[in-house]
Amino acid sequence: MSAAFTDEQLVERAQDGDRGALGELLERYERRTYNLAFRLMGNHADACDAAQEALVRVCIRLHNFRGDSAFSTWLYRVVTNTCLDELRRRGRLRHSSLDEAVPLEEGTVPRQAVDETEGPVECAERHEIQAAVQRAINRLPYEYRIVVILRDIQDLSYQEIASILGTTLGTIKSRLHRARQALRTIIADTEGKCLDIAG
Repeated sequence: MSAAFTDEQLVERAQDGDRGALGELLERYERRTYNLAFRLMGNHADACDAAQEALVRVCIRLHNFRGDSAFSTWLYRVVTNTCLDELRRRGRLRHSSLDEAVPLEEGTVPRQAVDETEGPVECAERHEIQAAVQRAINRLPYEYRIVVILRDIQDLSYQEIASILGTTLGTIKSRLHRARQALRTIIADTEGKCLDIAG
């Protein structure tokens, strides 16, 4: 399949049953799907699961895509909703205490948390800044997190974000303003704690 095909042409061919067109479309957006899922989910394993689930949903629902927006906008909406579904599910299902023992067939063992401190290799300044920003973004409420990621990281327009989230331009601008303020507060608070520890 030629790379000269537009997204719209590939979508049309895929909707007509052309598996090659569908494969090329998915390949074209695979990396972007993962990157968005990673920003929303906060780690590699969950991002892989969410990205895979989102691409499956794209395959299943592609016949519903009518071209009212760009394919990429529709795809980002699918990824966003997939991640939101997973985060909501976890909110209901994942509540375990670190003090609670893990049951095994032969008894129990103490629950252990993964040590997420960065090793020597990750101490390079660029990686540390990226990690700190991602941690701060992860602390934002989801409605703020998604607008920051779509605008400031994915570089989508306000109109595209409004279309993805199914809301108004004014709402997006308002949420983004509040999200950036909250992010500044989180980063300042984190820096203050680091200075307290260092002092």
